[in-house]
Amino acid sequence: MDIVILAAGLGTRMKSKIPKLLHKIFDVPIIDYVIETAKTLNPSNLFVVINPQLQELKEHLSNYDINFVFQKEPKGTGNAVLSALSFLRSEDILILNGDTPLLKVETICKFIDLYKKNTIDMAILSFKPKREHSYGRILRDEKGNVQKIVEVTDLSENQKNISEANSGVYLLNRQLAEFVRVIEENPIKKEYYFTDLVEIAVKKGKKVEAYTIAEEEELIGINTRAELSLATKYLRDRIVREWMDKGVTIYDSATTWISPKVQIGEDTVIYPNVFIEGETIIGKNCILYQGVRLRNCLIEDSVEIKDHTVVENAQIKSGSKIGPFAHLRPDTVIGKNCRVGNFVEIKKSFLNDGTKAAHLSYIGDAEIGKNVNIGAGTITCNYDGTKKHKTVIEDNVFVGSDSQLVAPVKINKDAYIAAGSTITKEVPEGCLAISRVPQRHIEGWSKKKRKA
Repeated sequence: MDIVILAAGLGTRMKSKIPKLLHKIFDVPIIDYVIETAKTLNPSNLFVVINPQLQELKEHLSNYDINFVFQKEPKGTGNAVLSALSFLRSEDILILNGDTPLLKVETICKFIDLYKKNTIDMAILSFKPKREHSYGRILRDEKGNVQKIVEVTDLSENQKNISEANSGVYLLNRQLAEFVRVIEENPIKKEYYFTDLVEIAVKKGKKVEAYTIAEEEELIGINTRAELSLATKYLRDRIVREWMDKGVTIYDSATTWISPKVQIGEDTVIYPNVFIEGETIIGKNCILYQGVRLRNCLIEDSVEIKDHTVVENAQIKSGSKIGPFAHLRPDTVIGKNCRVGNFVEIKKSFLNDGTKAAHLSYIGDAEIGKNVNIGAGTITCNYDGTKKHKTVIEDNVFVGSDSQLVAPVKINKDAYIAAGSTITKEVPEGCLAISRVPQRHIEGWSKKKRKA
């Protein structure tokens, strides 16, 4: 079949310079969800109908292997389908909406199966809404046969009680699609409604069915910021529920946000107010405490990340403990059974197995060996104002508190750095390096100070 995605709306109700369909849910544009769903169905051809004014949307969609169709004037959904009609080649045509990102592949497959099984000319995906909405209603006769779709603005008092709503998803044969050409302009809106095709088809003796097989949450259309927020919550709830079904403990589903491409192992525990973003992978038996934010990370098994820690584009190997209030920046790798404590920031560095940086340190552009102790307040001075330089610390080194390691510099294995030292030269293996101003005592100074 061919799939046509209607994406020509200007989205003025979003009150934004960004095209509506490029607004994001979990960092993914609305339209991308629809395209990925459509591609999963493996159509013969995939067409996206867009407004030529939406250049930014066109540029974004050029990343996909799809066919563009331009609706030259915003003349409604009927005109949008008409714009694509001459390009369609397959016997059956599935019509989707670019602003309905939560529609499940499973629902569409069931919808297609019913269409084929019942050998009909047109199928409408319908649902029973529970909240206020602007979707048209499915009007049936006394025998239950579909007669037409009535838009909300055109409903009579009696028709307002109809509970079955139109989702805007249709499947029809190519022959029936030709009747789009005879849809008349709505005299009030001056647009052509694709929904009018239903009444046209029925009058010509075509077989039309509506199938109420979808949940309201997956059919939400996004036209406003409020609907964008609601769709995000719906998707959040779906993802969280799926992970709990797979063996992940989530203490508060309402404050846990997990992006669609995240992977989580069994028996991992997630506390409230946790954000897991991008393509993060989390292993088994991990604990993510309150306020943790992870983005595009690889977290191995049995890792513990304590409160209010941020990890971005980094890797943490098994058995390590991070935080609280730690920040692991991009290109950081933490080895097995390491300890990175509170208020430690690490950037573009590798900490090998068993190494500890317990508190109040900055480690940048560094390669640190096994079983190294980084004392409190240690700083790798990696930036000279123009370039970044590397610090190398070999195995079993002890770095005392409040030390500055001025890169480029190397500390060879088994060395000790005395607390309060500023290290500018390579430290040989097994040595104690100490760099301090000699301590002096000035007798009677405090008494003189008080008198002054």
